[in-house]
Formats: sequence, structure tokens, C-alpha cells
Amino acid sequence: MNPNFKTISAGVAILLFGMIMLEEGFRVFTKGPLQNILKNATNKLYKSITAGALVTGLIQSSSLVSVITISFISAGLISLGGGLGLIFGANIGTTATAWLVAGFGLKIKIAALAMPMLVFGVVFSFQKKPSLKGIGNVLAGLGFFFLGIHYMKEGFDVFKEYIDLSQYAVSGFLGVLIYTGLGIIITTILQSSSATLALILTALAAGQIEYENALALAIGANVGTTITAILGALGSNSAGKRLAVAHFIFNIITGLVAIVFIFPLARLVNNFSEILYIASTNYTLKLALFHTIFNVIGVVLMIPFIKRLERFLMRFFKDKRDKEISEPKYLNPAVLKFPGTVISALLNESKYLFKNSVFEIVAHALNIHRADIISDKKLKKVIKKSNIDLKTNVDDLYYSKVKIIYGEIIKYASTAQGTLSLNDRQTKAITDIKIANRKMVEIIKDVRELNKNITMVLNLENKYLQNEYDSYRKKITKVLRVIYLFRTEDNAGKYALQLKQLKKEAKINIRQSNKSIDRLIRKNLITAEMASSLFNDYANVNDMIEKLIDVAELLYGKKDSLLEEPSENENTTK
Repeated sequence: MNPNFKTISAGVAILLFGMIMLEEGFRVFTKGPLQNILKNATNKLYKSITAGALVTGLIQSSSLVSVITISFISAGLISLGGGLGLIFGANIGTTATAWLVAGFGLKIKIAALAMPMLVFGVVFSFQKKPSLKGIGNVLAGLGFFFLGIHYMKEGFDVFKEYIDLSQYAVSGFLGVLIYTGLGIIITTILQSSSATLALILTALAAGQIEYENALALAIGANVGTTITAILGALGSNSAGKRLAVAHFIFNIITGLVAIVFIFPLARLVNNFSEILYIASTNYTLKLALFHTIFNVIGVVLMIPFIKRLERFLMRFFKDKRDKEISEPKYLNPAVLKFPGTVISALLNESKYLFKNSVFEIVAHALNIHRADIISDKKLKKVIKKSNIDLKTNVDDLYYSKVKIIYGEIIKYASTAQGTLSLNDRQTKAITDIKIANRKMVEIIKDVRELNKNITMVLNLENKYLQNEYDSYRKKITKVLRVIYLFRTEDNAGKYALQLKQLKKEAKINIRQSNKSIDRLIRKNLITAEMASSLFNDYANVNDMIEKLIDVAELLYGKKDSLLEEPSENENTTK
């Protein structure tokens, strides 16, 4: 093998390694602020596109932006439309690599700058503080990036003395098609469009390829990166598949438009070059400009169709929440990438479990329909008319609707606490979610015992016993109604106070005897066995009320921002 070809290959490998280190550095150094910027910029399409472009241009990693976007969509933090805006913007942001290489990397003796970066980068990367380690990885990444460009440039400069690749130039549309295909192949092999662009620019600077063919290679690099995204999404969740397909559609359409209009676009680049004072023979900067122009045009073309694309992707890639109720709706491996996304997913999953399973199981165990609880009917009338056994099998409902999801929540919560760096607030948030879920399971076990006695009383002709159990049902129903209003109404503070009062009353009741039961015993209106059941269920009901309110407060109480990463002065757990 020609030694200069080895030099070029080594340069590509070093550059790719530098890009990996850059991504890792920014992952540590700007994780919290980066996530907050991306999350808060998705309420408007223009903001999400701008944020995606700026962040990608800064950190030189569209893949990191894609990972964060997939995690946010999976956790329900942002909409698919907002995620599409970030991904389209990231495509514009990737053009920063071409400008960096063409405007800086090929103009100065880059190796001299790379070595100090590598020295300080390696020193910092061995530090314990996350921020210093991140700075070290960023510096080392930039050092390797520039060193890779240096080796590639040196390799091509010497390589042309032996073989002149420009003699294989093909003009016209045939050349466009051939070199676009070649760009796709190279990008698929390197798994990085940025690395392909760096390779194209260094070869162009060395005169190894013609400018016209370099334009086609750049188009191929853009299209080729979608193959990487598709391959990466094969084992992903529905959010990952939707974004990968959106990325594929965007780049294919952009590529086709660029191929069809490549010569008018080249003339447009010449016109802009004059305005920007770029020399007519400065083909590397003109290529960077071309790469930016056709990506921006692609975004402009896609903007009117984003809503349609969103509907198509939602319909084509069905979400699990449309399937079995026993399956987790928000939990998937993508949310485990970041503390904020896993906490949001755990919270949403727990709320879903409470709203759609626990609430219903408790209501039906009391022989009351959920629709009556959330209505504005008088509770006394609701209890009076709900005198038919609903034949609720609490155990079956627990195993079919709760157990699997509860197990997944605990698994994801424990995994997050064991693998992610969490600050004190985030650790407490996950602990609270685990406590809330444990209490939900305890509530189901408690209501199972209560249901047995409520069913038994229906078959006994003792109105005094029936009245006591009706009062128990009314107490729990009142709590369920206030919890429903607390989590659905705007005036949550009012219902939060009501819940605190009901919880206080339940605590007092647990410590005090039920005077009405004492009176029924003294008057021989109930048997000793009935009294025993009433006393047990009296304590059971008040304990359930406490747990129900605890769950509501833990899941629906106001939370601080959970996306913030650990600060230097804040304790973290690993």
C-alpha cells in the first residue's frame, strides 16, 4: 500500500477519534444547559430549527443532538414536531465543520496548534471534576481533529506526486451521479458526514478532485449520513425510528433537489462568493458555502410539510401507549441517557399508572364507577345508588394492569440511580417516585381486603353495618374526587389544602376509636365479629386515605426543574 495513502487513512482515523472525544467532552461539559436550551426551544418551529443549528455548530455533533432529542420525545418532554425542528436545524449546524476546515484548518500550520491542545486536553481529561474532564475532552478532541486534517492534507499533497486523482474527473450530470454515489459510499464506511467533508476538502485543497465533483461528493455525504441514522434506529424505540425516517426523508429530498439544480446552485455560490469577498479560486470556502446553501434550502422546502410529515410518522410508527394497558407507555432505553428524561418518563409512567389503573381498581373495589367519582354529583347520592356488587377481582386487576408496569418503574428508577450522575434534587425525585409506586401497590392490597367485607355486607340484612361501610366508601370516594380535582383543575392550591386537611383527619382517626362502632356494640346492633371487621377496616380506610394523598402529593405536587445537572458544589451519586 502506498505510504501516503496510509497517511491519509491515519488522518481520517485521528479526525474521527477527535470527533468522538469532542462529543464526549460536550456531553459532560454542557449537558445541563444544553438540554435546557433544546427543551425550551421547541415551542416554536423557528426556535427549534435555530437551536438545533446553533447547538450542533457549537458542539460539532449532530448525533449528540439526535440522542438528546430522541430521549426528550421518548420521555414526553417535547413533541415530535419540536424534535423534527431540532433535527432539521442540526443538518444546518453540521455545515459548521466545512467552514472550520476550509476557513481555518487548511489555512495555517494546524499541527502546531493541535499539539498544545492535545497536551492540555490530556492533562485536564484525567481530572476528577466533571467540568475539567469535559474541558480536557473538548481540547483533546479539537487537537485530534486538527491533527487529523494535518495528516490528511500532508498525505494528499505528497500523494499527487504519484497519482493524480483529478484525471478521473467526470463532468456533467453523469459526473454528478457518479460522485454523489461515491460520497454516499464513503460516508457509509466512515459513519460520519463531517469526516467525509473534511476528506473532500483536503483532497480539493490538494487539487486531487475537481470542484464540480467535490460538490457532488458533498451531496452524497449528506445523503449517506441518513444510512447511518437508519441503521442506528433499527433497534430503537418508536421515537428513534420516527426521527431517523424524518432525517432520511429530509436528506433524500434535499439531495435530489441539490442534484437537479446543482449547476444553478453553483452559480448562486459564485454570486454569494463575490458578495462575501471569497476568491473565485478559493474552492474550499466555496464548497463550504455550497454545503450550507443547499442544507438551508432543504429546510425551507420542508417547513410547509412538517405537520404532514409528523402525522405520517405518528401513523406509520405506532406508539406502545396505543397497545396493551399492562405495557409501559413512557419507559424505554432512550430515556436512560439523561437524568431529566428518565425522571420525566418515570413521573409520567407513574401518573399514568395511578390515573388509569390504581384509581379505577380502588373505585370498582368500592362498587363505585369512576365516572360518578369525577362527576359533580353529591357524594351521598353516589354512595346510595352504588349498591350493586361490581364483582371486582382486585388480584386479577393487579396482575393484569399494575404488576408489570410497577416492576418496570422500579427497574428503571434503580438503573438511573445506579448509572447516572444525579444531584440531590434528582436523587430525591426518583426516591419519591419509588415511594409513590410502593404506596400504590399497598393501596391495592388494602382495598382488596376492604372489598371482601363490602361484598359480604351486601348479602347481610343489617342496615347499621351497611351504613358504617357506606361511610367508609364515602370517605375514600371524597379523597379520590379531591385528588382528581387536584391533578386536573387550574386551582390546584385550593385542593392541595383540602387534601392536607383530609390527611390530618385520617391521622387523628387512626389514633382514636370510632365512637359510632362503640355505640352499635353497646346497643347490640352488630355482632362481635362484625365489630371486629369494622374496627380493622376503620384503621385500614384511614391508612388508605393517607397513602392516596401521599401518592397525589408525590406525583402531582410542584417540582423544581429536574433537567439541571449536578453543579460543582452539589453532591452527586453514582
